Amino acid sequence: MSTTTPAKTEKSLPFLYHFAAGGIAGVSEILVMYPLDVVKTRFQLQDNTTVSGERYTSVMDCLRKIIKNEGFGRLYRGILPPILVEAPKRAIKFSANEKYSNLLKKYYGVDKLTQSISIQSGIGAGITEAIIIVPFELVKIRLQNKENTGKYTGTLDALAKIVKKEGIRALFNGLEATIWRHGAWNGGYFGVIFGVRSSLPKATNKQQQLRNNFIAGTIGGTVGTMLNTPFDVVKTRIQNDSGPVRKYNWTLPAVGIVAKEEGVRALYKGFIPKLLRLGPGGGILLVVFDQVTTMMKKYLL
Repeated sequence: MSTTTPAKTEKSLPFLYHFAAGGIAGVSEILVMYPLDVVKTRFQLQDNTTVSGERYTSVMDCLRKIIKNEGFGRLYRGILPPILVEAPKRAIKFSANEKYSNLLKKYYGVDKLTQSISIQSGIGAGITEAIIIVPFELVKIRLQNKENTGKYTGTLDALAKIVKKEGIRALFNGLEATIWRHGAWNGGYFGVIFGVRSSLPKATNKQQQLRNNFIAGTIGGTVGTMLNTPFDVVKTRIQNDSGPVRKYNWTLPAVGIVAKEEGVRALYKGFIPKLLRLGPGGGILLVVFDQVTTMMKKYLL
């Protein structure tokens, strides 16, 4: 009976607390890892033609060229949209995952979480999360693209110009691809976290708990990245396309176009910087979220 009480306390954490804890965890991860997201986007937009007369051959090559030719600050261009959406995004990720887990346990008539339920609830949380973040992702992609350097002066300018030129519906370009991306990542992330936590030695102190969370989160983030990178590549292409005739529209046909024209390996463009970010980033996210929610339960509930 003593082991069920903490689980119930965990489930009863109010949404507002999840919102705050998720925001803190997400912003912490972004501030540390964001330059790798810029590098990832540059690689994903790089097709068989040159990009503004410049191509990138590796993560370090891209970082070096951006800093040398555009300035260090360019590594944080487009950071405002993800910062603004981080609190609701991460709150939805964790709170929706908890909600779906509880609903699925009732549906299957079980008391304890299983890996299958973890995967299903993660996919549900990812889809819910995707619907919220699409406009922020689109603006971020436009700002990160080097070819748009002189086109937008900042976040609000980009938002205003996109709506004026393309219509407000354009802010939701790539919604379907974003659902695929987040469903795949969250399903892999939460499913793997459950499996890794179950296989690790039980934590007997705070340091071991931090270690286990970081290991589980990092492995979960790595697997999620392996699963969702092809969807991320086509999402980036779809959201960057502002022309009247679009080459990329729906996710699976876009995957086929990229594979046919550029080879299957092109579906993993930007994989290394994405992995370097979301592997340890997933660990940072889980550790910070767990620590903040633990403090909230201790001092606020």
